[in-house]
Formats: sequence, C-alpha cells, structure tokens
Amino acid sequence: MKVTGYRSLLTKHDWGRLTGDANGVMPEPLTDVHVLILETDEGLEGIGLGAHGDIDRVFGAVEGEDPRAVTALYDRMLAWVFKTGHAGATFGAIGAIDMALWDLKAKVAGEPLWRTLGALDRFVPGYASGLDISLDDDALVALYEGFADRGFGAAKLKGGHDVTHDLRRLVAVRDVLQRNTSHPALMLDANESWNRTQAVRFIEELERTVDLAWIEEPVRRWDAAGLASVRQHIRAAVATGENLTGLEQFRPLLDADAVDIVQVGNVWGITNFLRVAAVAHSYDLPVSPVAYHANPVAHAAAAIPNHLSFEVQHLTAPIGLTIDQEIQDGGIVLGDEPGLGVRVDEKHIEAVRAANPVARLAGPHVRPPRAGLSLVPDLGPVDASGETPARWARA
Repeated sequence: MKVTGYRSLLTKHDWGRLTGDANGVMPEPLTDVHVLILETDEGLEGIGLGAHGDIDRVFGAVEGEDPRAVTALYDRMLAWVFKTGHAGATFGAIGAIDMALWDLKAKVAGEPLWRTLGALDRFVPGYASGLDISLDDDALVALYEGFADRGFGAAKLKGGHDVTHDLRRLVAVRDVLQRNTSHPALMLDANESWNRTQAVRFIEELERTVDLAWIEEPVRRWDAAGLASVRQHIRAAVATGENLTGLEQFRPLLDADAVDIVQVGNVWGITNFLRVAAVAHSYDLPVSPVAYHANPVAHAAAAIPNHLSFEVQHLTAPIGLTIDQEIQDGGIVLGDEPGLGVRVDEKHIEAVRAANPVARLAGPHVRPPRAGLSLVPDLGPVDASGETPARWARA
C-alpha cells in the first residue's frame, strides 16, 4: 500500500450560538472545519482533521510511502522542514497528515484506533467546555444543563475580563453540575490574556469563593518564568500547552516546574500527543487534550497511563461528518468502526460550502491589539472591528 494523493474539504460546525474567549467572539455560529482525505493506491482512504494549508511543504515526505509506517513518516515530515521550521501552519499540516496515517493504519488492521494503540477501555473521561464567553447567564446555565444531562461533573469556562462576572458564572455552573457530584470540578481559561501579576490577583479573588481545579493559560504560552510564578502564588493548578507546536517547546516549561496539567491540542495529531504524554509521564504530570471537532485524539488518550480528562466542546458533529462515538457518562465512549470512526459525506459538504461562503477572519484566534492592557476590568471581548460589542456594555 502506498500514499498517492490527497483531497481537502472545508465544512462547518453549527454551534447554534456564538463562541469565543477573552480574545474575541466569532462573527457567526458557524465555524470552519478542515478535512483532509489521504488517498492510497488500494482505494483505502485516511481521514485527518485540522487546517492544513501548508500541506504541500510536507506531503512529499509521505507520497509513495506505506502509510503504516506512521511514526517514521512523522519524523520524516519534520526533517523535510528542518531549516525553515515546523511551527504554526506547517505543524498543523503535519498533524492532519499524521492523523490520516493513523486512521489508515487502524483501518488496515480492521480495528478502531484505540485498539491499535493498545487501549483496554473505550471510555475516555472528560469535562464540559462550551467556549461560552458570549453567553448571558441564562444561556450559560441552559448550555451546561445539557452537559449535565450527559453526566458531566466538571466544566471549564472562558473568562479573564471581569472577576465579578466570572465568579458569578462559575458559581452558576457549579450549581448545575452538583446534580451529578457534590464537588464539581471548575476550571477557568484566560487564553493568555494576563501578565503574571494580573493573573495572581484575579485568581486569588476567585479562590475566596470557588475551588478551582485549574487555571488555563494565565500568561503567554512561552512564558515559563511567568507560569512558574503564577503557580507558586495560587492554590489552583496551572494548565497550558495546547498552542505549543512541537515536543521541544514543552522543555522550558517542564524544566522551570511551570505547569501542573500538560495540555496538547487535538489538531496537532496523534504522534505528537503520544510523545508529549510520554514526556509528561516522566515528570509524573497528567495530560489533558484540548478538543477539536470529532475528538480524534480521544483514541490516543484511552491508551496512555497519565490521561486526566478530555475537553468536550460539543455534543454534535460537524456538517457532513458522522463520528462513531457517544458523549455520555461525563466522557467519550469510542466505537468499533475501524480507524478514527469518522465518515465523510463529501457531496453534503460541498453543498454546504456553496451555500455558506467562508466567514471573514475574526474571533478568538485573532489577538486583540490591547490584550491585557487595561487598568480597570474590561467590559468584554472585542468584536472583529476591535470594538467592544454593545451586548457587553454596562448599564
């Protein structure tokens, strides 16, 4: 079997609401989902998810090769961009190809990927995470009522602008989840919106009322000294790592004793997750994958000894995708379909794309021009124009 080519598709996920974080809110309820289909000379196809605009820089490393040699091909892709670097969009392309290669490897074996990777149990414990910063209190409670119906006893909220606002929301979600557990786990994600002093003051205020399991990305992703300082001054654990593109980027944080929960983005692929998890395990640290559409890394999370909890952002699949998994009992129940268990309806996706052109670039992936630079509490995330939306204005 040899890799012969690829197809790229763009579909949408319909959240039914706006999503965002401290850096901004998406301009519409629909967000893009990039799908990579890796073709072989035997007709079997592998599915990878995630933006892969730089795929032509690395595809030559796998073209004509046996897709079952996944880890060797992963290293070969890294080697192909040794001089120019593999961070950013290139790492995303490598991750999407890697995911598709693992999908093929498990399909050839005729088993789900979690079996191929050596997992014993198909259940992956998780926590609810609604990307919820744009929601008012009633909508927030309604969202997490839905997660509570699926058995979740832990939740991560987006915040970082106004401590009073965030505290009220955390308490509201805690009350919702108490029907499943007497001690819900609560987390807050600031998405790199503070410096170390702001972070400590903000978190200390929250901790007077709520018991935070962790604070996520309190300062910039590369700030090992800042993360270590925050960690030393608060009770909550510090979680970070989802935006690190490469195993070597975790080393400064681990050497500085700057992280309690090692996070890995689903979008960076299976091999990267397995390697980061192994390094974290050598430090006796747990790992927690940050979700992406279809939760592909859940298969790998089921197979490692130090998985803590998997971020579950949504209860439905992107348009045109069918996923062999169930969200129940506070986690992900993986199915028995070979590979990742992702089926693609290409005709449906093409019809959706024609009817819904690509949205303008805005939202939480675009860092605000004055992120973190405010002497008084911000009113809320800015919109695509850089202005604070009217819905955030105070009376």
